[in-house]
This record gives sequence, structure tokens and C-alpha cells, in this order.
Amino acid sequence: MKQYNEENSFQRKFTNTLMITSAIFLAISGFGFTFFPNEISVLLINDDNHFSILTLQILGALYLGFSYINWMSKNSLIGGIYNKPLLIGNTLHFLTASMAMLKLVFKLENNLQLIISYTIIYCLFTLSFGYVFFSNPFLKKS
Repeated sequence: MKQYNEENSFQRKFTNTLMITSAIFLAISGFGFTFFPNEISVLLINDDNHFSILTLQILGALYLGFSYINWMSKNSLIGGIYNKPLLIGNTLHFLTASMAMLKLVFKLENNLQLIISYTIIYCLFTLSFGYVFFSNPFLKKS
């Protein structure tokens, strides 16, 4: 028979830290993409065409919005059925971006250290959100 613990402190601390770190990471990325799209475009693709700048600014706006949602949810219980849409959104974002970046790492030859560092960060967030997704915050370990 499963025993449920109303206050699983490890799960609560882990999800709180995860939401805070993901919010900070997404906010920093969002500010960079929103306010420095020309510089980032030149750094990544050695071009400053208007379409890539617009795409980076839109991506920055999405990151800022996602960071705000994660920051506002940092004290909520995440996992199980609680905040499931938020958890699935974060998991889906980090998982699909991780897969795309892993594909890019093997194809890209220049600016590899930047892409590899972002890929590692995204993979860590993917694993963390995946852990929260498959764990139950009320299940007491005995």
C-alpha cells in the first residue's frame, strides 16, 4: 500500500530550484535575444539579415514570457497532476530544443563552444523536468 506524504521536502526544494534556475536562464537568454539580436545574429551565422534578427527578437519574447511563468510558479507544487500544463510545456520545450541542438552539434564547425554549452544546459533542464514529470510529489519513500 502506498503512503502519501503531504510535504515531500526534497521534491518541493528540487522543483523550486528548477523553476528558479530555468526562469533565470530563460530571462537572460530572452533579454539577449530581444535587445542584442544583431550581435547574436552576426556571432551565430555571420550575417545580420532582417529576417534572422526578427526571428531572434520573437524567440527572445517567447523566452521572456516563459521565464516569467516559471518565476511566478516557483513556489507551487510541480509534478503529479499539479501544474501539469506548465510541466509539460517546459519538458516539451527543453526536450525538442535539446534534440535539435544535439543534431546541430554534429553538423556545425564554427562557434561550436557556444552551441555545446547551450546544448549541455538544455540537456540538463530536459533531464530535470523529465525527472519531475515522472515522479510523484506525494509518494513517500519508505
